[in-house]
Amino acid sequence: MNTHSSALRPHGGYRRLRSFQVTEIIYDGTVSFCDRFVNKRSRTHDQMVQAARSGRQNIAEGSRASATSSQTELRLVNVARASLDELLLDYEDFLRQRGLPAWGKDDPQAREVRRVGQDHPTDQSDTKSYSSWLDHADPAVVANTLICLIHQANYLLDRQINGLEKQFIQEGGYSERLHAARLEERRKQTRPNPTDQSDRTNRPDNRRCQACGKPMVVRTARQGPNTGAQFWGCSGYPDCKSTLPVT
Repeated sequence: MNTHSSALRPHGGYRRLRSFQVTEIIYDGTVSFCDRFVNKRSRTHDQMVQAARSGRQNIAEGSRASATSSQTELRLVNVARASLDELLLDYEDFLRQRGLPAWGKDDPQAREVRRVGQDHPTDQSDTKSYSSWLDHADPAVVANTLICLIHQANYLLDRQINGLEKQFIQEGGYSERLHAARLEERRKQTRPNPTDQSDRTNRPDNRRCQACGKPMVVRTARQGPNTGAQFWGCSGYPDCKSTLPVT
């Protein structure tokens, strides 16, 4: 029991993550924006608030889950990223449907918003740093500011996801290491006698593609409902797209 506990990775500490800090500002800013500028009875109001909350919440839940499962952490951070993409479209729709101006990347105000994060990279959790934009009477200013912050959060999450993918491949998490150990123990128990000369071509230990005969390799799903999950994929991909579940 103690051996398993010592194998747990450090977890939590999400409040120190820049991605969490920015998404918390986005969540608070979206709640205020929707209360001020979006009809509270509309589905859009609830959808925008829920998307903003999902972005923040899934980063926190992923950080908590990191002790036991890198796969779960990776999946939840990807959900956060997808939620922010949904929210980004809602803000862009708001501007377009009302004929309001959208800031370009080099717009002076967009650069000012970005500069706040660049000047204070270790603590972006203070909404007051953006109050001159988020409390503005013009909804276009508020929406564009939140769009800038979503782009910042997405950039940070892309880097976080890339790092988690590398870590998952190299180390996995507690549950993944237990799974790998269980597979290794199963292989030891079923390892054939070296004096057995019978045909082993079709045995699962060979991990050969049933479609083309090439070796199978472990891959990680990067999108879709199984994001972060491992599976056996044919080394002949993309010519051969045959897969097998990791069992």
